[in-house]
Amino acid sequence: MNPLHSLLGTRAQRLAEPLPARRLRIACYVVVFVLGVLDALCGCFVQALWSPWGLLLALAGNAAVFYGGVRVSGTKLGLAAGLVGWLLVMFVLLAPRPEGDFVLSAAATSYAYLLGGLAIGLGVGLLPTRSPYAFGIPRQRD
Repeated sequence: MNPLHSLLGTRAQRLAEPLPARRLRIACYVVVFVLGVLDALCGCFVQALWSPWGLLLALAGNAAVFYGGVRVSGTKLGLAAGLVGWLLVMFVLLAPRPEGDFVLSAAATSYAYLLGGLAIGLGVGLLPTRSPYAFGIPRQRD
């Protein structure tokens, strides 16, 4: 048996779980968006403070928010909510200010945090979800 199946579950197990109610999913999207914003703010400072362990901790925070969004909502929109919140803050923090101040420098760990976070978001997006829809077309269940 694959050791990841005990942690993440199999595709059949994911699809067998019922989806939460629509109102609960919408609340989950909002909470995951806020968590994505907070993760980006904290991750930018943590990855710079404790190199290289801070980078690993920040990327672990990304994985937790993104995977948590998928698991709690049961849809890939849960991932998208966290990823959009994370990316919005990252774009703001990457931009230099008129005073010459910046949060993310042109260091290797900053680029590793940005590209690693995107790669984690892509990886989590490839995991199976409980959503009964595939590209807007209802899936036939047997």
